Amino acid sequence: MKIIGLIGGMSWESSAEYYRIINEETTRRLGGLHSAELVMYSVDFEPIEKLQHLGDWEELERMMIAAAQRVEAAGAQVLLICTNTMHKFADEIQANIHIPLLHIADATALAISARQPGVKTVGLLGTRFTMEQDFYKNRLAKHGFDVVIPELGDRQLVHDIIYQELVLGIVREESKRSMLQVIQRLTEAGAQGIILGCTEIPLLIHEGDAPVPVFDTTRIHAEKAVDMALSVDSSRSDLT
Repeated sequence: MKIIGLIGGMSWESSAEYYRIINEETTRRLGGLHSAELVMYSVDFEPIEKLQHLGDWEELERMMIAAAQRVEAAGAQVLLICTNTMHKFADEIQANIHIPLLHIADATALAISARQPGVKTVGLLGTRFTMEQDFYKNRLAKHGFDVVIPELGDRQLVHDIIYQELVLGIVREESKRSMLQVIQRLTEAGAQGIILGCTEIPLLIHEGDAPVPVFDTTRIHAEKAVDMALSVDSSRSDLT
């Protein structure tokens, strides 16, 4: 099994889910007492959150490249960034390391096509950075998906639930109801499925909660990492 590298801490709540899913999936596939070989560099999310909201993306890019290089130096053979938003720097990170970066949007797009081939228009939920900037939507478009995002007020609602509750491990039934209302409005706008494009949202919304399929990017990303780790050749990613 190849060594999986994780950049975590954004937030640690979802990074813990990555660790659990990767190990559970490894045990399920290999049996016995097998677990995953992995290394994680977990960042302090407080300064990262502040830089995100200040719009200092240049400093964030520098920090993410440095984190990726630390993970590679620790022996990782494939890299995952355990957050959707920081895939804003995926291309820059890949250019500065020598191991494949498993892009969360690529993994998600391929999973949707395999599981729900009739879904061509997807609603995207995530931080305002993920929903409003082009880096994530354009990546999905390369796989042939049309992307719809919530209206401004709903985008702010989702963003606030993420940063004020979910990253702190706070899961409120009232917030779940509000998120499901946002999902309903996205389906009315044409979404045939919903991408949970923040790794904390699956703490709140689960398959079967919504009237259309929902796609848990945390689980999809983690399971694809196990695919790559168990493949004969993980020296490259086949997801781009």
